[in-house]
Amino acid sequence: MTLPPLYKQIFALSLPIIISNISVPLLGLVDTAVVGHLNDAAYLAGVTLGATLFSFLFWGFGFLRMGTTGAVSQAAGGEDWSAVIRLLQQGVLMALAIALVLLLFQGWLVPQGLALLAEPGAARDQAALYAGVRIWSAPAVLINYVLMGWFLAQKNSRFALQMLLLGNGINILLDLVFVVILGWQVQGVAFASLIADYSVLVVGGWLALKRIRQLQSRWQWQPWVAKELKALFRVNHQLMVRTWLLLGSMAYFTSRGAAFGSETLAANAILMQLIMMASYALDGYAYAAEALVGQAEGAKDVRLRNRIVSAGAVMSGLSVGLISLLYLLWGDYLIALLTDLPEVKQLAEGYLLWAVLIPLLAAGSYLLDGVYIGLMRSDVMRNGMLIAFAAFLLAEALLSGLGNQGLWLAFACFMLLRSLVMALHYFFRLRD
Repeated sequence: MTLPPLYKQIFALSLPIIISNISVPLLGLVDTAVVGHLNDAAYLAGVTLGATLFSFLFWGFGFLRMGTTGAVSQAAGGEDWSAVIRLLQQGVLMALAIALVLLLFQGWLVPQGLALLAEPGAARDQAALYAGVRIWSAPAVLINYVLMGWFLAQKNSRFALQMLLLGNGINILLDLVFVVILGWQVQGVAFASLIADYSVLVVGGWLALKRIRQLQSRWQWQPWVAKELKALFRVNHQLMVRTWLLLGSMAYFTSRGAAFGSETLAANAILMQLIMMASYALDGYAYAAEALVGQAEGAKDVRLRNRIVSAGAVMSGLSVGLISLLYLLWGDYLIALLTDLPEVKQLAEGYLLWAVLIPLLAAGSYLLDGVYIGLMRSDVMRNGMLIAFAAFLLAEALLSGLGNQGLWLAFACFMLLRSLVMALHYFFRLRD
């Protein structure tokens, strides 16, 4: 069977992203497995709390990647290569400024963030040890977001494959060395991430300089173009609100799970790793949509844009169906790989159905995030997230009597609404 040309193009762009993205949750799985086999659930709970905090602090500025991809893809679609280079410079400056603020205020941000996530206790103490190391990754992580978005917008998904495999490979190796061999526990996990982040920055920066020399014969420093900066700030502040609401929902989910005890928190963390593995795989289609839709928009080709969205929906739907089937059939075995704590394992198996259902409900939102990033319509993403987040809080309050099952049901409603709002907007407002 031969795929149509557009499907081949989406597949060619998506495959490196899917392969590289799978290494991201695999890193989370290794972190979970390494710490989950220590002799106290507080270690796993501590890493979960710490990782949740830095998901908010770092990926809260994920607009640096998404905004860069949208703007650069449209500039590349219009073959404005000087703008492509300027947008990289602007993104790096924004990343450095944000990282400086995070480092200057870490003494307030980290304790306050952990206090919002969990009550005082062993898990929060372990999370504080993790955070004291991990915060120093800020400059590398944020600049890497910019580099990732810049290369992706130019249809170079191999960069993502190379950088994520490099970073996660180093991280996994150092996890084993620092935690298993040296016994550094949660601090070992944090040091592994720190070293990996800066390794990626060095190699990624070198590759970016090579690409700039291909596009422009001599180096020019010209990040101050008012029109481009205004558009970038407009898109980025909307993406920031959307991303913080998404991460706020994840943090709220973690916090509510922590109220049921360390074992429940650890069980939820294991299932969330399975959900994140599905999302990272499906994000390959979203990343392809960002670049292809953005370039189609830059070329003013609405018909091509609609064909890209339709093809992406078909490929994403088939993929998520396969992933959920695998979880349904072999989810118990995956849980057993991640922990040998009997209470945690039993709880995770009891909630496994949510890891099967939620990827099916959320798949549309993953793809449409990529579509709207390519269109630079981050206002739609923000508004949809506002609706879904408000519904999540309301549903969780109404279902609180169901305990952790009610929490998972509310989270499933949140993911479904994210998909529905954007799908309805695209179908009724943008198709023609």
